[in-house]
Amino acid sequence: MTERDRNKLSTETDIFGDANEDVQSDEAQTKQCSVCGLLLTAFSFLLILITFPVSVWSCMKIVQEYERAVIFRLGRLRGGAKGPGIFWILPCVDTFRKVDLRTVSFNIPPQEVLTKDSVTIMVDGVVYYRVFNPTVSITKVEDANCATQMLAQTTLRNMLGTRSLADILRDREEMAEHMEEVLYSASKNWGIKVERVELKDVKLPPTLQRAMAAEAEATREARAKVIAAEGEMKASCALKDAACVMSESPAALQLRYLQTLTEIATENSSTVVFPFPVDLLTSLMNK
Repeated sequence: MTERDRNKLSTETDIFGDANEDVQSDEAQTKQCSVCGLLLTAFSFLLILITFPVSVWSCMKIVQEYERAVIFRLGRLRGGAKGPGIFWILPCVDTFRKVDLRTVSFNIPPQEVLTKDSVTIMVDGVVYYRVFNPTVSITKVEDANCATQMLAQTTLRNMLGTRSLADILRDREEMAEHMEEVLYSASKNWGIKVERVELKDVKLPPTLQRAMAAEAEATREARAKVIAAEGEMKASCALKDAACVMSESPAALQLRYLQTLTEIATENSSTVVFPFPVDLLTSLMNK
């Protein structure tokens, strides 16, 4: 064995020796903490017995139907969440935190986002969520509510940046469902269930609003002109057919003339109509 190998072997031996010493020291500290915990727990029980029944009021706690209590004994989690109703703690060694299980809603502040087609918009929304695992929401994250709100803002900005303005205006419900799935997949590890996400308002820049309004107005005017032209064409075809019918039957023109006189006579006007026989006009034209 060379000197380099011997140095390497000695270094590894020293590392393993230090690791073993650290493990042994950790185990010793754990045993000491366990012994201290047992002593403090026993002292707390003794204190409760001495001060009984006055101490009962400090040991008894109540949580509502929509609340759960997460209990820590000497800093360690003690079982699952307690409640609803009455539960008991040791005043000197136990602490607890209440968790509300009701659905909570919060508004996502307006986010200024640059869309895929380089349009700057302001989008806000609302998120509904609830805590389904109180123990995890306390032990896995410092502030579950704040973390959920920050995650919702970040997810909204990232999702809108990959969509064009037309997609955002058209597929708002689909985007809300997709955002709900993304939020739940990230927050379920914190004991949070995202129930619903809604995009409330999409605000466009004033210049873009004016441009879109002008475009929509021009489109409506063009459609109106096309409809008017189609109506004129149908009316001319109808007049042509009527003229053909009247040319075949001269009496039809006389009847139409009399109908026009009837319509004029029903109106309250000062118009004077002199009837002129159409047959006389026809005979003059033939001569």
